[in-house]
Amino acid sequence: MNDQTRQGIPHTTPRQSATFSQDINSDIRRAAATGIYDIRGGGAKRRVPNFDDLLFMGASISRYPLEGYREKCETKVTLGTRFAKNPIELDIPITIAGMSFGALSGPAKEALGRGANAAGTSTTTGDGGMTPEERGHSSKLVYQYLPSRYGMNPDDLRKADAIEVVVGQGAKPGGGGMLLGQKISDRVAEMRNLPKGIDQRSACRHPDWTGPDDLEIKILELREITDWKVPIYVKIAGARPYFDTTLAVKAGADVVVLDGMQGGTAATQDVFIEHVGQPTLACIRPAVQALQDMGMHREVQLIVSGGIRSGADVAKALALGADAVSIGTAAMIALGDNDPKWEAEYNKLGTTAGAYDDWHEGRDPAGITTQDPELMARFDPIEGGRRLKNYLKVMTLEAQTIARACGKNHVHNLEPEDMVALTMEAAAMAQVPLAGTNWYPGKGSF
Repeated sequence: MNDQTRQGIPHTTPRQSATFSQDINSDIRRAAATGIYDIRGGGAKRRVPNFDDLLFMGASISRYPLEGYREKCETKVTLGTRFAKNPIELDIPITIAGMSFGALSGPAKEALGRGANAAGTSTTTGDGGMTPEERGHSSKLVYQYLPSRYGMNPDDLRKADAIEVVVGQGAKPGGGGMLLGQKISDRVAEMRNLPKGIDQRSACRHPDWTGPDDLEIKILELREITDWKVPIYVKIAGARPYFDTTLAVKAGADVVVLDGMQGGTAATQDVFIEHVGQPTLACIRPAVQALQDMGMHREVQLIVSGGIRSGADVAKALALGADAVSIGTAAMIALGDNDPKWEAEYNKLGTTAGAYDDWHEGRDPAGITTQDPELMARFDPIEGGRRLKNYLKVMTLEAQTIARACGKNHVHNLEPEDMVALTMEAAAMAQVPLAGTNWYPGKGSF
């Protein structure tokens, strides 16, 4: 067929390959041009089964709802009741996850402390040590004890209200984070005992123990340092939640923190973020089952993190058996990160508000994930704290509204039978019935 005859044949619409999409092709070209793997933050961008795939049924005749705001629905939670002399009492079941000074600016850490304190909840230090800003504005501060040991010292351990031994993070199970040299300022270098301006990679495992028996020894050591006063948390990534929860409890944890793959990170390999770990929704029921099998459910508290965004997410996590949730990325957005008011400056960085994930480069226009003095000056920690307080308040009210609609006078009274799933995957992961049936995959016949 020659070109003249071909001209009379209608052309089909060009189709993009599903396997070699524009995003994949762009990644291949970047790898070919640079010879290095991609580093970014911001958590997984792919869609996985999540809390949006679950619905609450509410009450009608077979269930009796509570009347609006006239009938109480409690939200208080106590963490660390197993061994600690001084458990942490929170007004709301939403805590602030560990985000390091270094990844975040000093004013941002201050704002997290201000907002959480005003809402009656706790903050967490993150890798890199305890800052006076966060300790000074957080009435309840959890000190993260990480494999890197950056900024760790016994004096700060004793100043903490709880200690969180980090074994894994949802965005990078089995891996460590990164902090590029441009974010290692004089102050960050001093706190972490690192050379200024030199890239660093956090360790992926603790240097002084290699398994659960050693973890038990480490927890006992931390209890001795703190005179058994404060709760000891163990944070695990969403990898093997049943076995990891079991081993954490056997090692003596007061609280297990379970972080799914939608959890954010300041910087790690893209291939980690997208291809390692399990969705948060898939992790909760195995962890709860482990606690139930040991007779420890509610005695050892379970905190769930990784992609929590709204009061509905909070309510669903609690209904599946969690005692509380933890937020990181959502808290940063509440402070003002990825705000469209900085759109022109995000454009200059080759991105857009809402998609900015190069936090490791230290050029955040919002002044939150940077150590640049000029950029940090843009951020007002008092206003940021006010915004975070408001966000936590709204999330709590939303969770209460759902609980009341299900006839519950405490958010902890929500349970799996209050929900249905919209997809087979969510039904299987959450072990709640597919909507319109009384069945979920693995249960048996319809």
